[in-house]
Amino acid sequence: MSVDTGQDTAAAAATNTATNGDSRGSWEDPKDLYDNMGSIKKPKPPRPENAVTIAVSTRVLFRTETEQKIYEQKGIEDYLKYQVEHENEPFAPGPAFPFVKALETVNAQLRVLYPESEELFDIVLVTYNHAHVGVRLINTINYHNLFIERFCMTGGSSPIGYLKAYHTNLYLSADSEKVREALEEGIAAATMFMAEKQTEVSETQLRVAFDGDAVLFSDESERIFKAHGLDKFFEHEKENENMLLDHGPLKGFLESLGKLQKKFYAKGLRLNCPIRTYLVTARSAASSGIRALKTLRAWGLETDEALFLAGAPKGPMLEKIRPHIYFDDQMFHVKGAAEVGTIAAHVPYGIAQKYPHHKNPADREPSSSK
Repeated sequence: MSVDTGQDTAAAAATNTATNGDSRGSWEDPKDLYDNMGSIKKPKPPRPENAVTIAVSTRVLFRTETEQKIYEQKGIEDYLKYQVEHENEPFAPGPAFPFVKALETVNAQLRVLYPESEELFDIVLVTYNHAHVGVRLINTINYHNLFIERFCMTGGSSPIGYLKAYHTNLYLSADSEKVREALEEGIAAATMFMAEKQTEVSETQLRVAFDGDAVLFSDESERIFKAHGLDKFFEHEKENENMLLDHGPLKGFLESLGKLQKKFYAKGLRLNCPIRTYLVTARSAASSGIRALKTLRAWGLETDEALFLAGAPKGPMLEKIRPHIYFDDQMFHVKGAAEVGTIAAHVPYGIAQKYPHHKNPADREPSSSK
């Protein structure tokens, strides 16, 4: 797994024609790609206030390692020149690519059921790139048959203000500092990583897995564990099982997913819903799980599946679930997910950012408060 957020994440094996900058993968005649596009009628993107807006950076949607090295080693002018010279070469898919394709699959089914509705996923490409790079990005999006109409090219400026204007429900980036900045502004965000190997994921159902504490919930319980140990953590959860946990940074995103799920339920498709959510937590069911479930129920939210692992490794369960994306606040679990081929995203929030995980048997449930 690539965990250097200053570099582009690794991606799945590229298609024969998509590249990360090598000229051998260029289109022989890019005009051929567009010969029949005039006959394709694309739907209009929904208004941001009605949509579930997912903002993705170029470096997680596509592979850009070659370009990043040119920028770092030769500077901005050579970087821009290279992009223009290679604008007819599509980028290969990055770690967010399967997730975005799954969002589009859900949209297609929503449009069949609700032709006039704007309650859809709206994908925005957010990039620090200069507008000169826009041609290559548009070519790549058309090449991969993605429906992304909204671009935000900031030319090196922070995108956070634009994310607010777009009513962003989730921001995925390779830049951990910008992710932290977004979280501080109340925007659900995560730093995205990808395993060196990649498990195949569903092409018909969007699957999203969440850790509990410091992701869906606040880090309140994690703080108890860090300060007072495991026994005190259990005692605290038992005493407060009827007191709701405060919300965490991704609670709103789960809420947005639930809103779209209910549109399918209303059509009798609960058992065949193309969105499925998972709670994957190291909490134990008997000693600390009830508070988490009661909190979700009180919020009017649910996950389709809840896995209480009592400190056991999360990787094997994620390998079985095969989510398009898994969110966790501890890099220890992000790395564990990547080892089994799960595309994982780090939510840099809460007390765990100050205390790295230690491989000590006594530490097993603290991820436990998870």
